[in-house]
Amino acid sequence: MKRKSITLMLATSLLLCGCHSNQKEDPQPEQLEGAAVYMTSQITPEALISIYKALGVEAQGRVAVKISTGEAGGHHYLKPELIGPFVQLVNGKLVECNTAYAGKRMDTRDHLAVIEDHGFNTIGGVDIMDAEGEIKLPVRDTTYMKYNIVGSHLQNYDFMINLAHFKGHAMGGFGGVLKNQSIGVASRNGKTYIHTNGQSEDYHKLWDFIQPENQDKFLECMATAAASVADHFGDKIIYINIMNNLSVDCDCDSDPAAPELKDIGILASTDPVALDQACLDLVFGHQNSTGDDATALQQRINDRHGVHIIEHAEKIGLGTRKYHIVNIDK
Repeated sequence: MKRKSITLMLATSLLLCGCHSNQKEDPQPEQLEGAAVYMTSQITPEALISIYKALGVEAQGRVAVKISTGEAGGHHYLKPELIGPFVQLVNGKLVECNTAYAGKRMDTRDHLAVIEDHGFNTIGGVDIMDAEGEIKLPVRDTTYMKYNIVGSHLQNYDFMINLAHFKGHAMGGFGGVLKNQSIGVASRNGKTYIHTNGQSEDYHKLWDFIQPENQDKFLECMATAAASVADHFGDKIIYINIMNNLSVDCDCDSDPAAPELKDIGILASTDPVALDQACLDLVFGHQNSTGDDATALQQRINDRHGVHIIEHAEKIGLGTRKYHIVNIDK
């Protein structure tokens, strides 16, 4: 696994370092191997809009923009001033679900208070998709999960923009678009069902079934849940990772560790597997320097075998780990 990942890192580094010539004989993105992953090193409202336009897929109909609203006390979540102009451009609605763990986002009333405090109401507010119940989606892989349980409001949308904050995570190793589309779209009970590898749907029993030896099962369940949401929307879904505030901790942490790695940029694709793989390769291929060190995040991802969510997502046909970078800054 590590050898394969290192190979991909090196390939990514060559593309990013300018070895992809601008001469006329250069292949077009559609002629290169693997999925196209668009990238900009800029992290601004304008850059977010630019990378969306580079994808060439127009969000239409009732558009859900899936974010993480961030736990109360946390401060690394995607800020309204960064994502607001983009959300308004696509006429989207921010969507989220309640958490299974005890905190300020566990029930809708408290969650709405956090949303207000974090400023999301200034760009239209957030639809808590499981505020009025949940529905079940079919899954490709029934090894552990017989279905995926998501917020019932998911069926109110025609198109999804998976807008994830890429960073570390205490349980998954890292969080990108695959986690944002699995745990993030699952209802409170659905999150429990994923975390317990299909053993319980009762969020009151969340911690009764979580064991370290089941880590790979959990990661496989996340991949399975993400695939079910992709199947629900078909080709009406796109994926964006914003690589800023790269803490080892998730936005669900009320007191996250300070980032040791500097901001990297924004990446986007129509393939979630390729996108998360590209972001991992940027982390593991990073050249460390004083004040810009990826070691802690790398260690967090390795300790939780985080890459396995990508491995399983590819195995069940959600996407490919092969990709090429299209740098829109050039």
